[in-house]
Amino acid sequence: MRFFIELSYKGTNYHGWQVQPNANTVQAEVNKALSTILNTKIEVMGAGRTDAGVHAKQMFAHFDCSVEFEPLLIISKLNSFLPSDIAVYAIYDVPEDANCRFDALSRIYKYNVVQQKSPFSTTAYYVRKDLDVKAMNLACKHILGMQDFTSFSKVNTQTFTNNCNVMMADWQWVANELVFTIKSDRFLRNMVRAIVGTLLEVGAGKIAPDDVKDVILKKDRCMAGTSVPAHALFLSKIEYPKDIIA
Repeated sequence: MRFFIELSYKGTNYHGWQVQPNANTVQAEVNKALSTILNTKIEVMGAGRTDAGVHAKQMFAHFDCSVEFEPLLIISKLNSFLPSDIAVYAIYDVPEDANCRFDALSRIYKYNVVQQKSPFSTTAYYVRKDLDVKAMNLACKHILGMQDFTSFSKVNTQTFTNNCNVMMADWQWVANELVFTIKSDRFLRNMVRAIVGTLLEVGAGKIAPDDVKDVILKKDRCMAGTSVPAHALFLSKIEYPKDIIA
């Protein structure tokens, strides 16, 4: 039987999602907790691979298990077993061929920026320079649609294609934080942080909004801006067909 597990985590103390040798990861913690509680070896597959320090308000993973269990009881046990910075919300019984990574229709990431120093802004990037938010949103228009995002990807990544369909990208003030929201069918490694770094250069007046179009066309990581820090990035939402998760 196959199950989806819905969870969230604060990534500060983890070297990303994916299991790695000699490093603590979220996937490793979830594997250990499920295997211990269900008394059988469980290995989950995540819907994505967040980098070290990146957070997830909503993450899905799937796992196979032949042991019968009561989901609500297991959720309670998992939340008692797991560290305080990982929380499980639901376990879904799904079709045998359901895949949390490849069946996802879209993913939404958010990046938080603050312009005033605060000791409580541990999940936002402090930018001292004044930013032209209107120009940044004009630049966002060039990111939309199905395009090759090689310029915003880590080099030497093993991907079949660097084409992504970005459905939404914009900046909005939410209270005292400037929040960038981007929605796409898929994301490349480091893509969001590189896009944010480039858009912040637009906001600072270093490049014009229309220059972002040229950055994309060049398909060269050196043309884009510096990647911003991971601690302000959140995987916010993952959407699936209703026949998998209603």
